[in-house]
Amino acid sequence: MSKIEKFELFKVPPRWLFLKLTTDDGLVGWGEPVCEGKAETVAAAVKELGSQLIGHSATDIEDAFQLMYRAGFYRGGPILTSAASGIEQAMWDIKGKALGVPVYEMLGGKCRDRIEVYRWIGGDHPRDTGEAAKEAAAQGYKAVKMNGTDELRWIDTYDKLEATVERVAAIKEAVPGMRIAVDFHGRVHKTMAKKLIHMLDEYNLMFIEEPVLCENEDEFIEFARTCHTPIATGERNYTRWGFKHMLTRGGVDIIQPDVSHCGGILEARKIAAMAEAFDVAFALHCPLGPIALAACLQVDFCSPNAFIQEQSAGIHYNAGYDLLNYMKNPEIFKWKNGYCELLTKPGLGIEVNEDYVREMAAKGHDWHNPVWRDSDGIIAEW
Repeated sequence: MSKIEKFELFKVPPRWLFLKLTTDDGLVGWGEPVCEGKAETVAAAVKELGSQLIGHSATDIEDAFQLMYRAGFYRGGPILTSAASGIEQAMWDIKGKALGVPVYEMLGGKCRDRIEVYRWIGGDHPRDTGEAAKEAAAQGYKAVKMNGTDELRWIDTYDKLEATVERVAAIKEAVPGMRIAVDFHGRVHKTMAKKLIHMLDEYNLMFIEEPVLCENEDEFIEFARTCHTPIATGERNYTRWGFKHMLTRGGVDIIQPDVSHCGGILEARKIAAMAEAFDVAFALHCPLGPIALAACLQVDFCSPNAFIQEQSAGIHYNAGYDLLNYMKNPEIFKWKNGYCELLTKPGLGIEVNEDYVREMAAKGHDWHNPVWRDSDGIIAEW
């Protein structure tokens, strides 16, 4: 029986943290345990959790999750669950390689042959969305997502909301058939969100994401009563317990856990199954690197309510770097007409270019999200 022997962490540009897990019989698995902007903090948590797993069976994944989640008394939150997520991903990678099968084969087998992916356009301060949509369409994408607004005050001027509507209209005019998601990113406070949602309703968006922050979850119910656009959220919720009330109370049409934050691959699959019971769709959050994306796809391929996958190719965070650079088999992430075909290699299905990882880890990064302020100097949501 393979036992966990060694953990290695690599902080690589643009803002990622990779984990290499090695067993006593030489098997290797990779995970991506990162909370964006807190890479060093998560690395410390991985080391703490990992020290309890040395000598643990590398294939007893549920037991390892229970140990990491429940045995520490304090549990949950972005740091601890991100650390556990990356370790858990690496264990699935090892188990799949040991058995010679992709991860989804161990989670019930595939229920689809491909999954649609979408591309980000417009940047943090969304601009030139029409031209960006044309470029995405030329690359085969059928769906795009854009940030909705610049920074907003609790009560702001309507011209900022009108600018969002104009950018959506520009996409519709440039590529009439393009499906559009608008990410409010938690930047929009309740009163302004209520107005902006209704201003966008006529454009038949694919979804509106994080119309308000998840701590204002009650507002989703109010939005759902009067809005015809699907509402998505969940990237800042962790484990199935973080989604329990959201699903039972209603108000959300699409949940978006992150496989590198929510507790890992099996936890994401459990969340998807919970959502399916409430007739809620599933679209994993993933603006991260290739290991996280591969982990997401393994869940997508065995989850019937998954309908589209976020990915970071061309995203504004990755200037100068690309997820394909870290892979020996980048061809699996070269989309065909906006779809990712079924991954068939064992484990997560990717071959990490370890030499390049080590080279980039020597460079490292110190990424933190921007700090925005309103016109009067108050910290604004980013």
